[in-house]
Amino acid sequence: MSASTPISYIELAANDLSLIKEFYSKAFNWEFEDYGPEYIAFSNAGVAGGFYYAQLNADANKGSALIVLHSEDLQGCLEKVVAYGGSIKTDIFDFPGGKRFHFLDPCNNELAVWSSE
Repeated sequence: MSASTPISYIELAANDLSLIKEFYSKAFNWEFEDYGPEYIAFSNAGVAGGFYYAQLNADANKGSALIVLHSEDLQGCLEKVVAYGGSIKTDIFDFPGGKRFHFLDPCNNELAVWSSE
């Protein structure tokens, strides 16, 4: 049997890198490293990745991959998303295996957060 090929890096667009860095560091405790004026890398997020400067955003309704984060405290996580400048696209709902919500970050990238609670 051959070894799997895991996902090792994810990139998203953002039209304001300083705003996006502030949001994810405060809401999710991600860490960032700047690579010039048009790219920031993140770590401490479960998988490494980055944001590049562009006037684009991830929208699952338009076929973008949906990045799903995990939290033990779903309601508390939702409150932090809103407190730090995100907006709720889909409020907490049940699905097989747990509950989740979808949010838009300050640059309108859609992500979700789930919990087995």
